[in-house]
Amino acid sequence: MFAAQETQSANLVRELRFRLGLTQEQLAAELGVTFASVNRWENRKVQPSPMALKLLRQHLEQMGDRGVDLLDRYF
Repeated sequence: MFAAQETQSANLVRELRFRLGLTQEQLAAELGVTFASVNRWENRKVQPSPMALKLLRQHLEQMGDRGVDLLDRYF
């Protein structure tokens, strides 16, 4: 189960980043985390913290129609 959760988190971060047209560095700056954090999330080294997941969700909500499918899929 944990591996599936890691994969989902990695996919969420990657899809959100691509949809926003951001690099890992740029997404990290928007979320107030380090580049290394975003890189580790995408590479399934660690999962985003509950606070980071909240920030990711807020980004999706702010995207409106462009983010609703990701909200439905991952939250």
